[in-house]
Amino acid sequence: MQPRNMSMSGVVDLAAVKAAGEAKAKAEQARADAARQGGGVPGGAPGGAVPPSALVVDVDEAGFESDVLQLSNEVPVVLDFWAEWCEPCKQLSPLLERLTVEANGRLVLAKIDVDANQMLMQQFGIQGIPAVFAVVAGQVLPLFQGVAPEQQIRETLAQLVQVAEERFGLLGLQVDPDAEGAPAAAPAEMPAGPYDALLEAAVVALDAGDLGGAVQAYKNVLADDPANTEAKLGLAQAELLSRVQHLNPQTVRAEAAADPKDPAAQMAAADLDLAGGHVADAFARLVDTVRVTFGDDRDAVRVRLLELFEVIGTDDPRVSAARTALARVLF
Repeated sequence: MQPRNMSMSGVVDLAAVKAAGEAKAKAEQARADAARQGGGVPGGAPGGAVPPSALVVDVDEAGFESDVLQLSNEVPVVLDFWAEWCEPCKQLSPLLERLTVEANGRLVLAKIDVDANQMLMQQFGIQGIPAVFAVVAGQVLPLFQGVAPEQQIRETLAQLVQVAEERFGLLGLQVDPDAEGAPAAAPAEMPAGPYDALLEAAVVALDAGDLGGAVQAYKNVLADDPANTEAKLGLAQAELLSRVQHLNPQTVRAEAAADPKDPAAQMAAADLDLAGGHVADAFARLVDTVRVTFGDDRDAVRVRLLELFEVIGTDDPRVSAARTALARVLF
């Protein structure tokens, strides 16, 4: 799916942006660290909740890689290029801020003052402001330039969220409205939750080799609590084991080698790769298969790749690298 009003052409060379900013990043490391400690872009512990104010942040050249590129593997980052003297910017920026907060963690807005960040302006090829881009899984998408009607901007951001979720499995950040301005507190000792028995039953089923029982137990938890991290990870692992338990490795690998465009053969081989601990090989195989397939076949392979991301855990650097590779193939 390619969103309406969202151009996939003109992708910015992020490698150049990264390289050009490294020298300045080192020189300003102390200042950037201090600024982030005072409230920068959320990108800390995976799964940690952030206050609504952390969804709209100022970003400079020194912090672009860590505050935008890395964060874009968790949540789509919208870039708002603006300047104090720009009257249209004063109309657009508050609207983008409001829509970002309304998105409740499914977007982050990074505001970039072009007067203070000339290098970024040049790297993005910006001829006029306001200019709005998005970064998804390390890849830049130009969205629009100038002030657009609110409904059109809403639709564009909704399409961006949909692309991030459906193609890359980016579900965004958890937002805690009660955390606004409050210091982080140590987690309190919690009593046993309502899912402990079901999760324990799933583990017991896995240990006994009852993969079907484990899958069902994890699904029971997720039916009531779709965000349960332990259940999502357990289900992904149990389903992987279910798929590979009756496979003949020699046959699967021979079929995959014989036809690199056969999605079923490549997915089966990737499952074996991952089950055998060859994580990077599994991801690379499916990214390559996405590159050479089309339509429903391509979508099936992409979905399987997202499922394998869940097996490893979305905060794993190998998953981040694979998301970036997938973005390059899709866009």
